[in-house]
Amino acid sequence: MNKEIHAYQNALAAADAAICNTLYQEICKALPKATHKIWHRHPVWFIDGNPIVGYSKQKDGIRLLFWSGQSFDEEGLLPEGSFKAAECHYKTVTDINIKDLKRWLKKSIATQWDYKNLVKRKGVLDRLL
Repeated sequence: MNKEIHAYQNALAAADAAICNTLYQEICKALPKATHKIWHRHPVWFIDGNPIVGYSKQKDGIRLLFWSGQSFDEEGLLPEGSFKAAECHYKTVTDINIKDLKRWLKKSIATQWDYKNLVKRKGVLDRLL
């Protein structure tokens, strides 16, 4: 496990760490070529420098965020922000539907918006895949 992400998860309560450990394992399996690191204080996976998926501790549990998730057209993911991101929240590790998570992770590879160049394009988001 990435040392920074390991430290992030070790600082969490046991229930939240269990959720994060499960997410970490599933994301790494589904996105083996993606790089991952702490970005803006949270674990995030990137493909060619473009953020794909990440998770963070929130008041109501752990938030899983897909930067291009609104384009997945999936129940269980709620729109987040003014671009194409979508999220879901987990309070316990048993809340994670692994089948859904695997499907969303597949879609995260096949459907990407160009967040990497968002600033360069002055807030215009272009679709990559």
